[in-house]
Amino acid sequence: MTVGTISLTETIGVALDSVWANRFRSLLTILGIVIGITTVVTVSSLLTGLQQGITTFFAEFGPDNVFIGRYSGDPNQEPRVKELRRRPVGPEYAALIKRLVPSVQETSVTMFLPGIIGRNPITAKVPGYESDQVSMQGASATVFITNPRNFIAGRPFTQEEEQRAARVCIIGPKLAEALFPTGGAVGQSITVAGQEYVVVGVTEEAKGGFFGENPLDRQVTVPLSVARLRYPGIDRFSITAKAYPGLRDDAMEEIRGTLRRFRKTPPEAEDDFSITTADQIIAQFNSINGLIILVSTALSGLGLLVGGIGVMNIMLVSVTERTKEIGTRKALGARRSDIVIQFLTEAVTLTGIGGLLGIIISILVTLLVGFLVPSLPSVVPPWAVGVGFGVSVGIGLFFGVWPAFKAARLDPVEALRYE
Repeated sequence: MTVGTISLTETIGVALDSVWANRFRSLLTILGIVIGITTVVTVSSLLTGLQQGITTFFAEFGPDNVFIGRYSGDPNQEPRVKELRRRPVGPEYAALIKRLVPSVQETSVTMFLPGIIGRNPITAKVPGYESDQVSMQGASATVFITNPRNFIAGRPFTQEEEQRAARVCIIGPKLAEALFPTGGAVGQSITVAGQEYVVVGVTEEAKGGFFGENPLDRQVTVPLSVARLRYPGIDRFSITAKAYPGLRDDAMEEIRGTLRRFRKTPPEAEDDFSITTADQIIAQFNSINGLIILVSTALSGLGLLVGGIGVMNIMLVSVTERTKEIGTRKALGARRSDIVIQFLTEAVTLTGIGGLLGIIISILVTLLVGFLVPSLPSVVPPWAVGVGFGVSVGIGLFFGVWPAFKAARLDPVEALRYE
């Protein structure tokens, strides 16, 4: 080893000493990198947690189920304009599918009620307690076959209760807690949207959800016959067809063909109804999730670009400030490659510290969100940490090349004369 050559360990030590000696300047230099890495890792962590919750939420809908409706998308939202011309998909379709599609084991009907009926929001109340955080739906008794639920108290309503339009209901655990904080909801009467029902069952807390909240936990489910009698003008129905194990894809195609024949859909026309599965819904969300990550990465890229330019600027200043040092090293036998490696190492060390700070801050933010919203699973994905640190190091390499080569090209004689 020549006199002017130092080892990589010593080079990193020199780089750290340089960063510490100018710590305030260094902090300002890497601030853009810290912000950029923090943004990318934090957004990735929160979206990963949200994705896990939603994947679990839709997985609860059943791996063998096919969902049929008039409109696509969330049944509680307004349909797309082009879908408004579609003919209704009524409860009679459930019996049709079960009778004509051999790969379907059971069918059920769900009637979705809007959150506001007659200009009044749906509320649930008992003497002394009231909750406006509630949703309501009507369902056939077979819904507990197509979408099995566990109960912490009571039972599901029966087909006999549905047939005679018994005013009974099943409520979610969080609604039960809000209305009956001391317990004992089963057998009690509650008033929902001005109608009295007897609680026959309280379901277990559902898994997954949106931002940690599963709407099923605050839902009131009444027999379909009761809902249709009470709200005859509402026609937002969804049919769930439970296929025999392993036959879901076959069932989906058979259902599509059956409905197209029944609705007399022309061969060249697209489906005038919606048919989907939980897997397809999850895939749609994942595409949106990926788009959000892409946009956040692009925005944070501006911070990384600013940080990279700052690193290049500070390294050029460092070359100027240390001209005499560079000349001395070259006079003692340091090669150009030694000077390049030294300044590249310093640039990478600087941006690497920025990346580590960004990762640490993002982890703390993610933990804070998890503490404030315990039901939201906040997960820091290892790939985000690796990509974040790798990008910060890459920025150091890219923006450190010019200063490093500028330092390596200095003439040792002129450098020693520099004041």
